[in-house]
Amino acid sequence: MAYRRTFSSLINFLFVYTFIILLHFLVATSGYEPDFLYPLENITVAQGRDATFTCVVNNLGGYRVSGDLATARVAWIKADTKAILAIHEHVITNNARLSVTHNDFNTWTLNIRGVKREDRGQYMCQVNTDPMKMQTAFLEVVIPPDIVNEETSGDMMVPEGGSAKLICKARGYPKPRIVWRREDGGQIVTRSLHSNGKPDRVPSVDGEVLMLTKVTRSEMGAYLCIAANGVPPSVSKRMSLHVHFHPLIQVPNQLVGAPINTDVSLQCHVEASPKAINYWTRESGEMIISNDKYLMTETVNSQYSVQMRLVISHIQKPDLGGYKCISKNSIGDAEGNIRLYEMEIQDGAESSEEQKSNIDQEINEEDSAETSPDVHNNGYQRSLTESNDVINSVTSSSPSSFSGDEGRKITWPIQFILLLMVLLPVF
Repeated sequence: MAYRRTFSSLINFLFVYTFIILLHFLVATSGYEPDFLYPLENITVAQGRDATFTCVVNNLGGYRVSGDLATARVAWIKADTKAILAIHEHVITNNARLSVTHNDFNTWTLNIRGVKREDRGQYMCQVNTDPMKMQTAFLEVVIPPDIVNEETSGDMMVPEGGSAKLICKARGYPKPRIVWRREDGGQIVTRSLHSNGKPDRVPSVDGEVLMLTKVTRSEMGAYLCIAANGVPPSVSKRMSLHVHFHPLIQVPNQLVGAPINTDVSLQCHVEASPKAINYWTRESGEMIISNDKYLMTETVNSQYSVQMRLVISHIQKPDLGGYKCISKNSIGDAEGNIRLYEMEIQDGAESSEEQKSNIDQEINEEDSAETSPDVHNNGYQRSLTESNDVINSVTSSSPSSFSGDEGRKITWPIQFILLLMVLLPVF
């Protein structure tokens, strides 16, 4: 009985073993050959990032390579160089950035850490069936833009009316696009042949070269070269354009009047580049120093424009006369002239009867009568362009008289003398 049971067990074992062998043979020789479940996907990755290819193969475990007892295996190959990177779970190439993983079922992955530009190309997932099966995908390595400082312009100086050529070079993949803008958001002035030299004002200019011709002081400032190729981040470089010109002074009011014991302000508008030295002098050339009497200030309006101001406190007779605002830089100098005169305040208008009585009285007075016939126009400042207003102020009074601060009447010859006293210093 024992022999019979042992023999029966042996028969059962041989039957199961034979069934397993036949099953493996049927699988290997049937239509269930290894096949790719999903296509290998192309990858685009920025330089320095990681990339992963995933290859999913079905029916690989029981498949035997023809004429060999070994099972089929998955290999990774760099298609353009034919270099074998890995087989199954073993890396073949000498590249520490490469690794392969297998999930013990049907998925194999190729991992590339810190992708470099030379990693770009075609990759192949291959199964060593007979015939061989494979699928490929492309690894695209993009590079964010970078300014090439060695080939890019820096800050530039150009004389007014000259030309400036700003150059900006950038590298990256894809090739970066270069755009020029003004840092202050202002418009860029360009002059081209198709516009017959007429200036075009645009918010931005494309291209590696920005050509500025017949440059004016208003074009002075910072320009930005911005490089972008769709791969973040975009980069930019700042270039300052300095336009040099000799000083220019504009005087808003060249003739300024003020009563004695009041404060008066003299102003000059200065434009200069490079930055100028600005100061005030008396007509005699004596330089004015800030103290309790004089207060000098400068207000910066732009990088080339300054407002000069001189405040004279409690003016007295010696303070009357000419003043100069002077500006000097390395290119040249300029000056503006202002004349300060005394302005007397009227007590009020007189009636026509009082004016007639005073006229008769003035006819009998001697020419040596002490008067102070300064003209004023209810204000403290008058420019040269207002000379006609001065004349009108005199002639608009009574045909034969003009009011003084003491209410005394001045005949028309004296009016004429007063007019000359006001206008002669201007000329």
